[in-house]
Amino acid sequence: MILLVLLASILILVVTIYQYDEQTKDYNIQRFERKEATTKQTIELELKNKTTYPVNTENLSKIFQERIYEISSINKLNISIYDLQGNLLKSSIAAAFEKIDTQPLSEEILQELSQNSNHKILKTSEKKGVGYQSSFSFINDPKFKRIGILELQFTQDNSEIEKELREFMLRLGLVYILMFLIAISLAYFLSSYITRSIKNISDKMEQTRLNKRNEKIILNKASSEIEILVEAYNNMIDGLGESAAKLARSEREQAWREMAKQVAHEIKNPLTPMRLTVQSFERRFNPLDDKAKEKLTEFSQTLIQQIDVMSSIASAFSDFAKMPTQKKEQIEIISVVKFALDIFNERYIKYYPQEKELHAYLDKTQLIRVVTNLVKNAIQATDKEENPLIEIKVFNEGDNIKISVSDNGKGIANDVKDLIFEPKFTTKTSGMGLGLAMIKNIIEAYEGAISFTSTEGVGTVFTVVLPKK
Repeated sequence: MILLVLLASILILVVTIYQYDEQTKDYNIQRFERKEATTKQTIELELKNKTTYPVNTENLSKIFQERIYEISSINKLNISIYDLQGNLLKSSIAAAFEKIDTQPLSEEILQELSQNSNHKILKTSEKKGVGYQSSFSFINDPKFKRIGILELQFTQDNSEIEKELREFMLRLGLVYILMFLIAISLAYFLSSYITRSIKNISDKMEQTRLNKRNEKIILNKASSEIEILVEAYNNMIDGLGESAAKLARSEREQAWREMAKQVAHEIKNPLTPMRLTVQSFERRFNPLDDKAKEKLTEFSQTLIQQIDVMSSIASAFSDFAKMPTQKKEQIEIISVVKFALDIFNERYIKYYPQEKELHAYLDKTQLIRVVTNLVKNAIQATDKEENPLIEIKVFNEGDNIKISVSDNGKGIANDVKDLIFEPKFTTKTSGMGLGLAMIKNIIEAYEGAISFTSTEGVGTVFTVVLPKK
């Protein structure tokens, strides 16, 4: 809108100036033609009826001795009379014979005049910023014989027209400045009205999530195009809600199926040796045998061991299924980590706290659980190393604490790095693959993060970042 108003202003300015210029030219030409016709008619009457002198070239200066000034004054023209050779005979211009105007007409003008079919030529000139329009034509006697050349010079005074043009352009400029300001205001409010609705839609789209309930957009006043867009968004939200519900239900069912399969698999493992043990005991047991009591004790211990295995499996799955309960209290991190490491007797486990004391609001039991699990994994990763080394470091990092556990074990292959924190995944020959997944749940429950870097044959570094509060 602003650009259109600006372009229209410029175009109207250019057209107006051009139109005024053309009108001024046409007006000056028509005005000069009227004055020229009147002057020529007056000179012809003077030559035919009023003069007492013989009408010839030599007497032209005498015939118009005084009369030339009167004619010039009435028609407001400068009149000059030349002989046929272009020499000045008489002029209405004051002191003409004392100035350069006494110069004869140029050969170019004389030749052009004689060759012109109308025997009349027009010339324009400018002197000292003033424009002049001149016409040259022949003077004829009553018998239509050429006896001289008449020059009529009209001064083009366009000052009034130019003043009128300036005043008009000033008024027009004020009008267009006002229109320009109005256009800016309209464009601003119109764009604000349009973009306000689009901004609302954009904000809602940014807040759209698959895992939460999304609000629909309700606009009281909006253009038809925006309403179509809002309706399409609201329909998408309805469809997204249905899809999210179906996806959540499907994920829950899939999770339960996977969990059931894993539980069944893990429980089945100790059941098989238990069955074989019972069958073997039934075949071989003799109540009369002197060692019957000893064999019965051995059989009982075997069953108890397998039952303990099943109990540990059930506990592990139970712990994984439950989200960690946060029991925040202020604890001293350095001493808690040292306490967690005291249960390990391996001499190659080194503890390097970077601070003397470091306090944070965390659950002491869960922090011990995280450290213990990471150190156990490191021990298992270095069990075949000739010179194993495990280093635990604790750092203070702004509003967070950082715990790193590094080892020089076999490392983690690149193709399984993305699966490390997945439940059921393990690189060991034993275990259920729930340890890292479980501590990841604990850490994320505190809005922390766990990451690792690993190089095969060099070792692995696990880094835990937890907020202090």
